[in-house]
Amino acid sequence: MSEQGWREFLAADGVDDWVVLHGGPTAVFRVATLRDAARLAVAVAEVDGLDPRTLLSAVDDRLTVKLTREVWNTESTHIEVARAISRVAREHGAVADRSAVSEVQVAVAAHPEAIDVGFWRAVLGYAPLQDDNGLDPAGQSSTVWMQELDAFRPLRHAMHIDVSIAREHAEARLQAAVAAGGRIVDDSGAPASWILADRSGNKVCIAAWPDGATVPG
Repeated sequence: MSEQGWREFLAADGVDDWVVLHGGPTAVFRVATLRDAARLAVAVAEVDGLDPRTLLSAVDDRLTVKLTREVWNTESTHIEVARAISRVAREHGAVADRSAVSEVQVAVAAHPEAIDVGFWRAVLGYAPLQDDNGLDPAGQSSTVWMQELDAFRPLRHAMHIDVSIAREHAEARLQAAVAAGGRIVDDSGAPASWILADRSGNKVCIAAWPDGATVPG
């Protein structure tokens, strides 16, 4: 597990279509119809060097391309693949839309002795990707990962939602959530992340990280 791959991706030229989410480099290409999205998916599937973990999702007026299933699996080879996919998308008349790129992840937090990732994999029918998570083999549902609670926290368990989003759209999403009745409960991680809650206290984290991580000069 290393930061080098995704940091190199963020620093690369020619990948402006792509957002580095918790699930790795992702792009959404807008098209006119579902048929156009399917045609683009076929063309993207022919790109040389495509990672076998690549996920293509054709829905209505767009094709979502996720180069890998987790940010830690991002490699330097993904940079040229991303550039090639963007070229193919342009050839098909598709337009990249970074505002449409986002990912929802369920974080199950517990003290170390109470972490039970095996249970969550079994009950959801998920497969392991790393030691602390599980993912939908079909790529249709949110990833679940285990987060260790600090020892001083009295709560034995907790759950929240992570929303991974492009760095330039995070604050707009935050403002929309607040306008809809949410409240900010922790902004100590801003502008990388904010923790919000609804009126019942259920929490969600809007995360501009890793897309908004500082790119080494």
